[in-house]
Amino acid sequence: MTTTQAKIQQHDSIRLDKWLWACRFYKTRALAKSMIEGGKVHYNDQRCKASRQVEIGATIKLAQGSDEKTVVVMGLSEKRLAAPLAQALYQETTASAEQRLARAELRKTNSLFAPHPDTKPDKKMRRQLLLLKSKQ
Repeated sequence: MTTTQAKIQQHDSIRLDKWLWACRFYKTRALAKSMIEGGKVHYNDQRCKASRQVEIGATIKLAQGSDEKTVVVMGLSEKRLAAPLAQALYQETTASAEQRLARAELRKTNSLFAPHPDTKPDKKMRRQLLLLKSKQ
């Protein structure tokens, strides 16, 4: 057993919010907990609580920003590890990765149809925009 594996597999089970935080999906445990309570995280295709015990081989579906990921638990750790070590704790499913890339491409093409101005609108331009929006 290498030192990396020794750091990763320390426990038989761990709280879901702690595991999400250790895997660096969310910046804080409080944020992970609020995402779980808000229904943004599903454990084996079911809503769960933050205190749910995570086991190796479980499937977790989570929302991270505008993306949704489906990952399989490969290891457990209570400590927040470096990014390369944290990525060894899970494996994203191929369907999830393909869907995420497709959504990223759609977002990219949508931004081409609605470009943002190069500069912030001045007072006159803001008035014109407000007038246009009020007429619609």
